[in-house]
Formats: sequence, C-alpha cells, structure tokens
Amino acid sequence: MTKHKEEVTLMKGNEAIAHAAIRCGCDAYFGYPITPQSEILETLMEQEPWDTTGMIVLQAESEVAAINMVYGAAGCGKKAMTSSSSPGVSLKQEGISYMAGAELPGVIVNVMRGGPGLGTIQPSQADYFQSVKGGGHGDYKMPVLAPASVQEMADFTVLAFELAFKYLTPAMVLADGIIGQMMEKVLLPPYQPRLTEEEIRTRYPWSTLGKTKDRKPNYISSLELQSEEMERINQRLQARYRDMEENEVRFEQIACEDADYVFVAFGTMARVCQKAVELARAEGIKAGLIRPITLFPFPKSIIKELATRVKGFISIEMSAGQMVEDVRLAVSGKVPVEFYGRMGGIVPSPDEVLHALKTKLL
Repeated sequence: MTKHKEEVTLMKGNEAIAHAAIRCGCDAYFGYPITPQSEILETLMEQEPWDTTGMIVLQAESEVAAINMVYGAAGCGKKAMTSSSSPGVSLKQEGISYMAGAELPGVIVNVMRGGPGLGTIQPSQADYFQSVKGGGHGDYKMPVLAPASVQEMADFTVLAFELAFKYLTPAMVLADGIIGQMMEKVLLPPYQPRLTEEEIRTRYPWSTLGKTKDRKPNYISSLELQSEEMERINQRLQARYRDMEENEVRFEQIACEDADYVFVAFGTMARVCQKAVELARAEGIKAGLIRPITLFPFPKSIIKELATRVKGFISIEMSAGQMVEDVRLAVSGKVPVEFYGRMGGIVPSPDEVLHALKTKLL
C-alpha cells in the first residue's frame, strides 16, 4: 500500500475519528446515524476506504445490528468498530456485554448527548456510569478513554484498538458532543496496513477464520452453563481488569504542585476548568486540575495522594454528578469533595465554575 505523509488538517472531532480508523488499519466499521456523531459514518462513506485500504463501511439496519456485526468481525480477529450517541449506545449494551464475556476486541465510540430518554442533541457527560461501571449485564468493565481535543479523538481511536487487542476486550472512546462537533487542527496518524489473513491466524490463534488441519475448531461464545467454569471465566476477567488498573491509568495534572483546591473534570469540562484555574490563580486562589484520560481505569492513586496535601476537590461535570462518586471513593473522606454540574446540554462557563469553587470550598 502507498505510504502517505503525516499531515496537519482542520477537521471536526468526528471526522478525525473516521480518518484515524482508516489509517490505523481498521478492517470494518458498522454504524447507524444519530446526532451528534453522524459525521463519523458520513466521513467514512465519503472517503470510500474500500477502494484504498479495503476497509468495509456499512450502515446497519439498527444499532443492535451494528454491535452484533462488530462481534462477528471481532471473532474473526478483525479490527472492527462502531459509533453512536447516548440512546444508540444504550441499544448496544447487550452486544458489548456479549463481547466482554466472549473476550472479543472491538472499539465503540460514544459521542454523548443529553438524556435520559431521547433527551436532546446538545452535549452531555451523563453516560459516565453506563460506560465505566459496565452498562450491560454481568461483572465486566472495559477501557474508557475520554478525549478533550480533536487531536485526542484521532489518537484515542488508535489507542482504543491497541488496548482492545492487548486485553481482548471491547474498548470505548467516550467524547461529549462538543468534542465531536468542534473543529481544530489535527495531526493524523500514519497509515498502518490491515493485517493479512495469515497474520491474523498467527497473532490471534483464537480467531474463527476457518479450521486448519493442524488444530481443533475454534469456538467463541459467552455462554457457559457450568457454574464452576463460569466463575473461573469471571475470575480471569477480573484479573485482567486489575491489570488494566495497574498498567493503563492515564491522566493529566495542571498546576497541582502547590494547589490548595483541585478541579476534577474530563472532556470539554476539563478545558473549561483549565481556564477556571487561570482565573482562580489571578485572584490568588491556588487551584489545580486533574483531568482523567482513562475513566476506567480511574486515576484514583493520584487523587488519593493529592488528598494528603490539598484542602478540597470539586468535580465539574455536564451531568447530575457521576464521576464525583469515584472522586469521593479515592479521597476516602480525607478532605471535602464537592460537585458542580449542568444538565440538558448546558455547558458551564469558566466564571461559573470558579464561582462554584468559591461558594462550595472556600
């Protein structure tokens, strides 16, 4: 395949995901339109990667169909992904749980909108619980990456595939509608060739590409009727999640070295809080910011460490308060943990966030 130069381009976050998927050797995308993520499917269709890399792009008949197509492709050892927005991701939860139980890698992108129900097409962060606590049934978790820029939309698409295949698990890119729709400069990743069938058979001997004479048939299922064996499967999965917590925590610290008060925020709200930190320090308030990049595994160790030397935390979210519960668990009562958020698609301003800090913690 022809090598392409790296290039800086102005594009939407949704468009960056589509381009990154093509470039990282994705084999198949199965999706369904829903605002505010429809540009992912539209961009993939516009790029026609089936003529360049051979990638399949298909609009399924529903969100349920799309996630089950990802399941099937993943079972063949293929890099497969889907994308949707909040109500559509709710429809995919059964399939995500099936993938977790069958230990299949795949990427799910959720560009969040407000709920509950059909809600609004405006941005939200209220799918945190659904994403990090296992939105489907059973004791499963998955890596959840929270981009805060268009560049990270591209980067985390590539990273999500790496984590999915490293741990044989579904992985999620969890963005809010603002990051999906906003335009910024992005450095697209270099092209990676799609794996050949022989490479897949070698790397992923569990793949169901057809039986060869030297092995028994491969069988993929999340069903196990023997209780003792089902417990062993669960124990193996839980050990894998502990490995993720040990090795895959990602976060960003801003101005925490001498901070008395720390904002905790992800995605768009982290950008708002970064400005609020500047405003606070201009007034002599020593504020800092912890931005979780992985929502699971959550950066609880750094929050626990900061709790020994700061006066308080405030979780800022576009929700009624979800991540704040994980912050409180990490702090474990050592210092106050407060919350401020807006719902319905309303985005708090930096001044609003600073006012919340002053009224709740000072």
